[in-house]
Amino acid sequence: KEGFYLSQLVKRIAAYYDDKLKLLHTDFSIEAYMDCMLKGDFDRSVEVLQNMMENAVKYGDGRRIVLRFGEEEDCVLITVQNSGNTLPEHEMTHIFDSFWRGSNAKSTAGSGLGLYICRGLMQRMDGDIFAQVQDTDMCVTAVFRK
Repeated sequence: KEGFYLSQLVKRIAAYYDDKLKLLHTDFSIEAYMDCMLKGDFDRSVEVLQNMMENAVKYGDGRRIVLRFGEEEDCVLITVQNSGNTLPEHEMTHIFDSFWRGSNAKSTAGSGLGLYICRGLMQRMDGDIFAQVQDTDMCVTAVFRK
């Protein structure tokens, strides 16, 4: 397993999404974080975060996306939080199943594989990924080992 700095990952995501989200008139913010080394493959980590961001763009209401950070024990938690279009609680258990698409995805193209692939990638990097609804926001969190 390789290692990379959290700041490298954040800069890559910011560079790609700053302009894209401005064009969509979506407020995009990145909360403050403490830089540290993360375990895992940098390119696969970018793939995971891009997929989380793309889901926020596709299934959110287009008003706001926030990249948030937290720490637990020897892990860094990176959360993509978007406003609007959350899933009902009874659907949350299926969000990482292959080919599964939520009731909020009826009019949006997709295969239902993105978060399934993300879970597999995170597990291979000794991490995890989970999702939850906070008020009217959808939050998907990737857990990286330091």
